Amino acid sequence: MKSPDLDPRLEQRLREAEARYAEVERALASPEVLAHPERLRGLGQERAQLEPVVATSRRLRATLQEHAGASELMEEADDPDMRAMAEDEVAGLEERIESLAREARERLIPHDPLEDRAAVVEIRAGTGGDEAGLFAADLMRMYERLAERQGWSVELLSLSEGIPGSIKEAIFTVRGRGAYGRLRYESGVHRVQRVPETESQGRIHTSAATVAVLPEAEEVDLHIDPADLRIDVFRSSGPGGQSVNTTDSAVRITHVPTGLVVTCQDEKSQHKNKAKALKVLRSRLLDQMIADQEAIRARERKTQVGTGDRSAKIRTYNFPQNRVTDHRIGLTLYSLGEVLGGDLDELIGALRLAKEEERLESSPA
Repeated sequence: MKSPDLDPRLEQRLREAEARYAEVERALASPEVLAHPERLRGLGQERAQLEPVVATSRRLRATLQEHAGASELMEEADDPDMRAMAEDEVAGLEERIESLAREARERLIPHDPLEDRAAVVEIRAGTGGDEAGLFAADLMRMYERLAERQGWSVELLSLSEGIPGSIKEAIFTVRGRGAYGRLRYESGVHRVQRVPETESQGRIHTSAATVAVLPEAEEVDLHIDPADLRIDVFRSSGPGGQSVNTTDSAVRITHVPTGLVVTCQDEKSQHKNKAKALKVLRSRLLDQMIADQEAIRARERKTQVGTGDRSAKIRTYNFPQNRVTDHRIGLTLYSLGEVLGGDLDELIGALRLAKEEERLESSPA
């Protein structure tokens, strides 16, 4: 029985990573490098990035060798019990090879400088009336549970509620290692198909909510000229305590050159609302700048990154079939409860790999 073959491109990239790791190891032992702290630090960082790639590559090669041995034993075994055991081992090793190859591809994905930034997540109810608001609340809970699983923190910036249990709009910041790098794939239109509690005929309704994930902007990222801002204050509306409708604490900031508008009224303090609104505005401006840069790069290489298109429907949550389908990569999972419970690892991992494959396909040979 023939051992599974690695994708030639993956094989080549792993060999390149192993060769570079060996070069770095030799350089780090060189007296020349030891005498130059800057170069020593740079090579040390490169080694730290290459180590997990090389470790995965070695495990993958060792598993391929095990598979070859088990396959040989299976073909030569005369005893039915021995042959059955070998067949089970071969099947298990093939699953492990597939898993390690997937892990190797993930580890080879270049580090995104924005990977560990905090993510500003904006969720808005779309078409579907009250049901859309209930679904938007489901999505917010899904990301809160994902944050819990990852050990991230969540800070609510703005919340506009609809009927009990629903939201019209929610903006919150997620902080933690890899927050923006993982959540960025959630941007787009999310669609739900289910029977609403108020539906007496048992008919399935389709509703939607939009999600935008922006990298939290830092002061050094871009300069905002105060002269470009129009700031209006007004009285808050809706639930919020005794100060509602009695003080001009709500803040609306308009960035005149782009027309971007941000409103915040969650805090009783006008100063706090202004600070939150400026934080969201800065992140939206940075996101727009990144989107413009990516569009230019996409035009230059004559291809569009499909996973970045926020105007398209990206995912469907079908309750009657217990199904989640990501339309960007054609992946369907029959684990709706787990996904809404924050288990997005398989979805996000597949999207990351798809984007990397697309990047490799579009890069010059």
